[in-house]
Amino acid sequence: MAVYTELSVDEVAAFFRALGLGWPKSVRGITTGIENTNYFVDTETGEYVLTLFERLTFEQLPFYLHFMKHLAERGIPVPDPVADRHGELLHSLKGRPAVVVNRLPGESVTEPTEAHCRSVGEILARMHVAGSDYAGGQVNPRGLEWWNEVVPVVGRYVSDAQRALLSNELAFQRQVAASLTYGQLLEGPVHADLFRDNVLFDGGKLTGVFDFYFAGCDTFLFDIAVCLNDWCVDGCTGRRHDERVAAFLGGYEAVRALIPAERTLLPAMQRAGAFRFWLSRLWDLYLPREAALLNAHDPSHFERILRALRGEIA
Repeated sequence: MAVYTELSVDEVAAFFRALGLGWPKSVRGITTGIENTNYFVDTETGEYVLTLFERLTFEQLPFYLHFMKHLAERGIPVPDPVADRHGELLHSLKGRPAVVVNRLPGESVTEPTEAHCRSVGEILARMHVAGSDYAGGQVNPRGLEWWNEVVPVVGRYVSDAQRALLSNELAFQRQVAASLTYGQLLEGPVHADLFRDNVLFDGGKLTGVFDFYFAGCDTFLFDIAVCLNDWCVDGCTGRRHDERVAAFLGGYEAVRALIPAERTLLPAMQRAGAFRFWLSRLWDLYLPREAALLNAHDPSHFERILRALRGEIA
């Protein structure tokens, strides 16, 4: 959500008028995140988010947009893509794929409580259930195949100890993915990036889930693990917060009970989630793209979480 493609107010105005959304009263670039160009745009018809995609292609994007539409139609509080007069959700602006969605109310929380974690567990399970009949199919773009490609590349930039950790964890995750127990895990479309900054609350009520552009088909357990690694750890040390874990899983299982294979592999999937985000942050640190406004994330946070999950640090 950095600003890579800068737009003038006139460019935004022409685009919004063509979609029948009125004249922009304000246009503000969003500086958090690192993947796409995003703007808050307020018009006389409502408040919107305009996204220009810097990584994803016109061919890849229909999966995400129709998944969001699918969830919105089933009552999940997600951004609802705006269609043009031909019913198309995906548009083009300044040579980039573009989408406009309604801006959801509320704010992100930086210090979640057990109540927040329970709500996030519940909404994640509702998303898994609601998405189970979604017809689109696309492999998780940051799954095992991507890890295999990226580990040798980022390994050139890190210390010997970090390189050894990358290789060892990749080998472990390959073994897990090839196991009979892994083959029993339930799968479907997953968010895969449901961090604190991608969920909105208003007065303690969960009001929105957004940023679906790392979504893909994977195990539901991987989605759960990604959430636990962000919502249920200490933001500074990366240490597990047992009460938040219990609240999150309690909220999730109030909607969908975990199966035995999921309970067995939860620790391994938490390692997988930490590994995935450590890799992506290393990639963004050492192989960055240019952006007008860019806030890179610290890779060491997920390295600490991974080492803690492996039992290397208390």
